[in-house]
Amino acid sequence: MGPRLRTARERQGATLNGVGRATGIPPSTLSRIETGRRKPTLEVLLRLAKAYGVSLDELAGTAPAAADGPRAPEPPSPAPQRPAHDKAVLPLTRYVGGLHAHKHVLPALDAPPTRPRQVSHDGYEWLCVLYGRLWLALGDHDLLLSAGDVAEFDTRTAHGVANAGPGGPVEYLIMFGPQGERLRPRTPVSDPRVR
Repeated sequence: MGPRLRTARERQGATLNGVGRATGIPPSTLSRIETGRRKPTLEVLLRLAKAYGVSLDELAGTAPAAADGPRAPEPPSPAPQRPAHDKAVLPLTRYVGGLHAHKHVLPALDAPPTRPRQVSHDGYEWLCVLYGRLWLALGDHDLLLSAGDVAEFDTRTAHGVANAGPGGPVEYLIMFGPQGERLRPRTPVSDPRVR
């Protein structure tokens, strides 16, 4: 992400000091982010996106390619990174405890994916793919999920996700809750007394 931020700044003809004054982010912090020595927070990314006049998707490298013209080449990354390291996570809830919701964006891949690294922990998760194809490794099972597909599982089962392959980024929503707390689907009731 650092090289994309540097490119966006240079396109504006701005210096680190100028961006620092405009956004309130210290120039030393901006420099560390651009060189990959520091990961930006969502708040910092929002300020930079506004200052540079670009979307978060453009900064994260997850914007779909424009259909009506060639795209400028991406600046080279300082070092190869696993796709999961570039994952953007946008919290949708702010409170502590109970269910938490996040939007995750995995960038497009340049090479065939490898099986996701799995973790396990207490909790229960619901996942919905919004865009792209997601590889969900759930224990010994591999699931390929596309836009509109939903999965729910006990997170004590080893699990991991990855972009399922070339073709663009993957966007998905996650709702995660403590162990035993599950989403409760409701269906319309035909009883006229219930509204």
